Amino acid sequence: MRHCVLLLRIAQHGSLTRVAEDMATSQPAITKALAELESMFGAELFDRSVRGMAPTALGKIALAHARAMVHDLDHLARDMEAVAAGHTAHLYAGIIPFISGQIISSAIQSTTSAGDQRLLMTLREGDSHHLLDELRNHTLDLVVARASATLNIQDLDFEVLYTQQPRLISSRRLAAQLARRAPDWHQLAQLDWILGAVHTPEREQVSTVFLEAGITPPTPLVESYSTKLIGELIASNDEAISIVPADVAEELVRIAGVAIVPYSFNWTLPPIALFTRQRDQRRQAHVLLANALREAGRRIAGGG
Repeated sequence: MRHCVLLLRIAQHGSLTRVAEDMATSQPAITKALAELESMFGAELFDRSVRGMAPTALGKIALAHARAMVHDLDHLARDMEAVAAGHTAHLYAGIIPFISGQIISSAIQSTTSAGDQRLLMTLREGDSHHLLDELRNHTLDLVVARASATLNIQDLDFEVLYTQQPRLISSRRLAAQLARRAPDWHQLAQLDWILGAVHTPEREQVSTVFLEAGITPPTPLVESYSTKLIGELIASNDEAISIVPADVAEELVRIAGVAIVPYSFNWTLPPIALFTRQRDQRRQAHVLLANALREAGRRIAGGG
């Protein structure tokens, strides 16, 4: 572990002098430790230049494994603390924002109230690409994200949980006006769009709808990953509009006071899936949460 930490510090600082300062030791000691490590591998792990130290091809592989080992050791310590406090384990899960909080809450509730199988959980929100990177380096144990063709998932296992239908949301006043006529994408393009960040599946689908209608996609007034913020902005602006997943739209109706415009779309969003590492031994904690999410997916697919 000492060597793993050393590798990570060198990659972070790019200078043995700064690493020595960070680790409160001398530069000769750091130089000697790196030499020992490179001797074990039989090759240099870092290229040295006037610009600093950069990992070699072998160094990048060693760094990836070092990060995973350090995260695994940290998770082991957290699991031990959780068990000592009477829990089954401490699970780290990544969740993309455009999933109903009610669904995640229901899944968590079913895993944290299962008698002697109570879990401690740390949840992290983010975009699919970032969360899957954290799954690969063992920061996260599993990820609930969208199974999109734009993702690199060759080294991961995944299971589709459910699909989401798109819904157009606006203020109640605007929804009443729009509901009186069929969708007019030229008119809709003139409104204040509140959308997720570029390159997200939701954003790309909205752009596709306008392009298929022969219209340049609108530039959003606000880009945000926060569904709560999207709901608040739309509820308070009679010119604002957005397209979000149906389960998120229904939640925003309840908590933010938005309205769903009764338009039907002939497309669905990429499915929500559970991602885990390949060849990763499934712990009991994984199985508990996976089962709960699977059940939530079945309820959505069945309309319940």
